[in-house]
Amino acid sequence: MAEIVLDVEVRERTGTGGAREVRNAGKLPGILYGGNLGPVPIAVSLNEFKKALYTGKLAGHLVTLKHGTETQKVIAKAIDFHPVTDVPVHFDLLRVDEHAKIRIAVPVHFKNHEASPGLKKGGALNVSIHELEILVPADHIPEDIIIDLTGYEIGQSVHISDLKLPSDVAPVLKGEVVVASVRSSGASQSEDAAAASEG
Repeated sequence: MAEIVLDVEVRERTGTGGAREVRNAGKLPGILYGGNLGPVPIAVSLNEFKKALYTGKLAGHLVTLKHGTETQKVIAKAIDFHPVTDVPVHFDLLRVDEHAKIRIAVPVHFKNHEASPGLKKGGALNVSIHELEILVPADHIPEDIIIDLTGYEIGQSVHISDLKLPSDVAPVLKGEVVVASVRSSGASQSEDAAAASEG
């Protein structure tokens, strides 16, 4: 995976007026925080940020922040988008030690839907957790958590204790918390039966 480097500058002005000034210059305002240092208002080229964002490797991944000759490892913790244009309008970066364990949410994805007898019978996958919070070294954050649905029947659930996670990844929630379940589409079937008995 190619390393993402964000070349930033420190913002002199903060507040709404300062942020507007930065955006008018084709840059994106943000905040760098965490660690032993206080928050620092920063800005980055909007085009550079969008290019990094659309690789899919920016949010929730270790990124190198560059300011002049200095570099440090950070994680993008929050990115705000314009509600209409969907263009990024602000971002938060968290300073991290790349080997330290951090708490972060990663997406949950599913595979082998066609190998689930319950889904083949017309059942539906009911997902309770779309993003799983984990504790993981900052330089080993997985892209996602993949759950194999092979063999799952109607009525069966995937629990956090069932997940096959890398040895250095620990879920924040433990045990029998349900991640997803294969449910019958019984509600619609019973409605159809009721309609048929009335007709």
